[in-house]
Amino acid sequence: MRTLLLTGIFAVVLPIGCAPFPDGPSDEEAGPTNVNTRLIVESVQVVGRGSAKISDPLRSELGEVAGKNFDQTLLDRLADRIKRELHAPEVKMHVVKGDVPDHVIVNFEIGAEHEKRFDLDLSRFLYHSKQGWSGQGHATVNVHENAFSFGMVSDGDRLSERYAGIQAGYERKHVGTDRLQLRFDFSSYHEQWNDATLLEAAPGDIYRTRTQFSPTATVVILEPLVVSFGVDFARYRLSLPVAKTESSNAVVSTLRYHQRWGSASGAPQGKDEGEHDLRASYSVRAGTHFLESDPVFARHETEAHYRFRRGHQDLSIGFLAGKISGLAPLFERFVLGNAETLRGWNKFDLDPLGASHIAHGSIDYVYRGFLVFYDTGAVWDRPEEREQKQSLGLGCRKSGFQLAVAFPARSGTVNPVFYAGMNF
Repeated sequence: MRTLLLTGIFAVVLPIGCAPFPDGPSDEEAGPTNVNTRLIVESVQVVGRGSAKISDPLRSELGEVAGKNFDQTLLDRLADRIKRELHAPEVKMHVVKGDVPDHVIVNFEIGAEHEKRFDLDLSRFLYHSKQGWSGQGHATVNVHENAFSFGMVSDGDRLSERYAGIQAGYERKHVGTDRLQLRFDFSSYHEQWNDATLLEAAPGDIYRTRTQFSPTATVVILEPLVVSFGVDFARYRLSLPVAKTESSNAVVSTLRYHQRWGSASGAPQGKDEGEHDLRASYSVRAGTHFLESDPVFARHETEAHYRFRRGHQDLSIGFLAGKISGLAPLFERFVLGNAETLRGWNKFDLDPLGASHIAHGSIDYVYRGFLVFYDTGAVWDRPEEREQKQSLGLGCRKSGFQLAVAFPARSGTVNPVFYAGMNF
């Protein structure tokens, strides 16, 4: 009996005593953090088309990761920022062994964008209570990085005349490298003139038709600086008893700067630092006898635009200045008093022919779609004609659509201006 009892006890206890004791959680149970956080990031690389266009602030953040412990959450956030900034369809992260033990190299691979064969774009649609309707649309066909476009336009807002006609273009987006692009634009317009302009203009200033051809090249010098240069050939038929055609042929060049930083998508979870966006440009157009141009002139223009977005708030500050020396055709002259500048004023009351000098500033503030803005500026040909104007307005702006009413700040009768539209 005693022997049977001891045998039963050993039969139960022995398997338990021989079973191995767990050493701790397995790698799968512990998760990758316990292993990966011991690794050091040796370097970070971004490869793929468009990598040269990464902004300096984001490139600096990527460089700061080198020498630090591997942080999967941080790297995922940086991959998302690259995707958003470059509008890439996909950004993959690959981690490989480094040259030093316990070090890794992180490679972000930008996925190739799926090319749209055909695209329709309503690039501008606007109603202005003083100037009527304006619209512009394009159809684009893409074939192996070559873009062919055709469009129609009728615009009574931007210039002192209403121009309507066709536009066509060809663009090669990559010429051997991402840093070089080529573009050829052609346009043909018929002109309509306001009575105020016809009363002020000399007979040789008014033209009935206008055609333009502009070959240009764009070079990415060093992000965020981009320069474009080329020529613009314009021919216009004057509205004279004896029809006469003149040419305005100009050398054109534009230097652009674009910087974006503080993206909310790159902020730690639960913390919205806001996003800053700064754009600036300086352009020169010089009509010269060397290109057999009838008018000889030099047109200088500089623009700057700063935007800050945080949560439901959106603040924009804009500046514009320009000067023309010589005698430029009317389509080269500066205009204020439309849907983008001195909103609330009528451009034909300020200067129906356009002006040779311009200065303008604006502030827009949007909260949850509600818009308020302030504009100030002046256009003039001679210093004694310079008179600063101001305007105020309110409305709504959401997803590219804008509807507003603007009031000129002046004594006497105030006639508000109403406008609504998209992408202007």
